[in-house]
Amino acid sequence: MEEKKIPYVEEEYDVVVVGAGHAGCEAALACARLGLETIIFTVSVDSIAMMPCNPNIGGSSKGHLVREIDALGGEMGKNIDKTFIQSKMLNKSKGPAVHSLRAQADKMNYSMEMRKTLQNTDHLTIRQAEVSEIITETTALENGKEIQKMTGVKTFSGAIYHCKAVVLCTGTYLRARCLTGEMITYTGPNGLQAANHLTDSLKAHGIEMQRFKTGTPARVDRRSIDFSKMQEQFGDERVVPFSFTTDPESVQIDQASCWLTYTNEETHEIIRKNLDRSPLYSGMIEGTGPRYCPSIEDKVVKFADKNRHQVFLEPEGLETDEMYIGGMSSSLPEDVQYAMYRSVPGLEHVKIVRNAYAIEYDCIDARQLKPSLEFRNISGLFSAGQFNGSSGYEEAAAQGLIAGINAARKLQGRESLVLDRSEAYIGVLIDDLVTKESHEPYRMMTSRAEYRLLLRQDNADQRLTEKGYEVGLISQERYDRLKEKERLIESEIERLKNAYVGTSEKVQELLESYESTPLNSGSSLAELIRRPELSYEAVADIDVTRPKLPEDLAEEVIGQVDISLKYDGYIQRQKRQVEQFKKMENKKIPEDMDYDAVNSLRIEAVQKLKEYRPVSIGQASRISGVSPADISVLLVYLSGNHR
Repeated sequence: MEEKKIPYVEEEYDVVVVGAGHAGCEAALACARLGLETIIFTVSVDSIAMMPCNPNIGGSSKGHLVREIDALGGEMGKNIDKTFIQSKMLNKSKGPAVHSLRAQADKMNYSMEMRKTLQNTDHLTIRQAEVSEIITETTALENGKEIQKMTGVKTFSGAIYHCKAVVLCTGTYLRARCLTGEMITYTGPNGLQAANHLTDSLKAHGIEMQRFKTGTPARVDRRSIDFSKMQEQFGDERVVPFSFTTDPESVQIDQASCWLTYTNEETHEIIRKNLDRSPLYSGMIEGTGPRYCPSIEDKVVKFADKNRHQVFLEPEGLETDEMYIGGMSSSLPEDVQYAMYRSVPGLEHVKIVRNAYAIEYDCIDARQLKPSLEFRNISGLFSAGQFNGSSGYEEAAAQGLIAGINAARKLQGRESLVLDRSEAYIGVLIDDLVTKESHEPYRMMTSRAEYRLLLRQDNADQRLTEKGYEVGLISQERYDRLKEKERLIESEIERLKNAYVGTSEKVQELLESYESTPLNSGSSLAELIRRPELSYEAVADIDVTRPKLPEDLAEEVIGQVDISLKYDGYIQRQKRQVEQFKKMENKKIPEDMDYDAVNSLRIEAVQKLKEYRPVSIGQASRISGVSPADISVLLVYLSGNHR
């Protein structure tokens, strides 16, 4: 008797994106905007661009990433500009290299706006379903090496979606479990369904998995907080938008307040007494947590000498009374959470709306990826976000954008877009992930960027918009505006270097009003602007040849002129360092390089180089276990054998 076949859904797309968090949204939008038929899968359509943890975008170094995403044609910056409720430029007392924008988001609104953008994008289909398998076929390459190639995905319902490329953006959902003390729920963040089936399929395809953890604090009822015991935290008087396309006037809004309070010795004692009930310390948690975003239990144990820690109360939105307790992530049991939170000034009678919890999830060691974020051993399979072992919405979105662009470029038969460490924080982030061993969720920091004076958040458009234009995500109009801005900056700097003032009474009076040393002889305006107490605006009254700058560009041009002149010496020095760096990056290593044939390479170096397959001498030099001597041997070998 003939076996009855069960019918199933079968569809065809160019690209499949798995997961609709911050990485998935950027990946799907990039592919669809580049004209590829794209489908994005999510376990819940209501969780598109959800913020399961902190309700903000940006912050130290993360603000740089958002600006870079925007400069390349991504969406995150535009979306937060539409939905923020407070905005601040951090580190303003320090130099421009570390200035970073941070905005509180209206969480629900942020998610809804991103969903609207996805729904209104041509070539993009949204589908609520759990992807349970990846489908590949084995193909032979020219050098005789067999490689797996993506041909589609299968959902838990049995539907098959044929495609040419897949971008995995599973976030914290794979085999996720949430822990609050002794209570464990097998769900993803915010109680959403976990994705329990894809891990086995990935392992079967030779992908090595690891287990990380992250966590979040409780959400509490605003009406149960005594704000009189806290310090009110305001946004900036003049808000700077994230996106270079946002009209600065449109973001000058009435802003919500945040509040600052502190833990105390009583809080710490409650935590210490209950450490044996924390999954972190009782051995219930297998995964490794983020060092730079630790739970309050971690802080109390690791910084035992500190008698208090900052606690920020941040609104989750304008239409909700839920407040986020920044700085007090925890996985302690709920009775301990109540005792701990209520020991903090202003929270004596606080009511918890949602418990704090830790979440464990499956992710990969990103050293299995090429710098393009494509798996080395599976052609057409790309990966981005927390699945790559990073933490943070901004890090995820940056990887999602690059993975999406490169999936599209692969199908277009074009070369991958790979940003190096001298071009962008995104370049630093991805290079660190795919080159360096990481035993904890990776977090971006300004200190990780060697060339941070060049990679400022204010010049992200000048660094990357041309690349976004070449990719096809930046309009002609936006590109032309950038070119005009660059022309104006250059001509103003040149003019100021050649505009001289003497020792007239007017000049000396102006200098005196800024407590600046009077002139003994003539000086260029550029030399005056270099003085710490002076600026482009300050010397306006003695600048007789000053042109009228276009209204929409004036603020940006003036800012760039000031920075370029004040930091000129440092900038030139860093540019020379980048030239040296580029020489190493431009020395490419053949993909089929036989490291066993290179005499004098140490055994450890051979093993590491075979494992990583670096694309350049520069990348090889950053691999742990490859010494400067090994690099010298490689350089000699390449110059002799691969002319």
